[in-house]
Formats: sequence, C-alpha cells, structure tokens
Amino acid sequence: MRLLLDTHAFLWWIEGGERLSSKAARAIADPANACLLSLASAWEMAIKVSLGKLELPGSPARFLADQLAANNVQVLGLELRHVTGVTELPFHHHDPFDRLLAAQCLAERLPIVSADPVFRRYGVRRVW
Repeated sequence: MRLLLDTHAFLWWIEGGERLSSKAARAIADPANACLLSLASAWEMAIKVSLGKLELPGSPARFLADQLAANNVQVLGLELRHVTGVTELPFHHHDPFDRLLAAQCLAERLPIVSADPVFRRYGVRRVW
C-alpha cells in the first residue's frame, strides 16, 4: 500500500518514531508499504526553516535528500489536479499545506499517516 506521510509524521519517524502511534510506526516500517512525502511538505519545512520555526541539521535540501534516501521515502510531486483539487474542499481546516495534502490523498486515493484527525473530515483515510 502507498502511504502519504504528513510533515510531522515524517519528521517524527526520522527522529526515532517515539511520538508516532504504534499503528503509524508499524505502517511506516512495513516493507510492503511505499511511504511518500509530498513536495508540499518539503515546501512547508523549507518555509518553517526560513522563519526560524524549524531547525534541521544542515540545509533543507541536503537534509531532505539524505533522509528520503535513508528512510526509503519517495517524493510525491504536485500536479495541477492536486492544486486545483483544493478548491473542491470545504474549509474544515485553514492550513494550506494540510488542505493540499488532503487534495493529494483524494486524487491519488492514498491514506495519510497523521496525528491530525481533520483529514477524516475530508474523507481521507487516516492511519494513526
């Protein structure tokens, strides 16, 4: 199964996974699952680094390249249908990154690994 990792789930996983639920950690660790990180999450991390809200060891480019490879996480690119899909979502949540992740999950029929229950309100299956 393909799983989209929410930004925090990706960061918590690479920190050791202690903050993840046991179900989420098992899903990420399962070699039968393909874990994906959205370019929207990479963008979110880069913005938070530039605002001083997130510290990463090294540059975001190097950190992400290293961690994606080390953890066998693939990048889910942004497509026009993902971006425009946001317009069809109700405003259950005003975080633009989470709304884009929800649109990607719906377009790609992906569950999301996330501690945030708001994704269920969009009809996205949440692994937590």
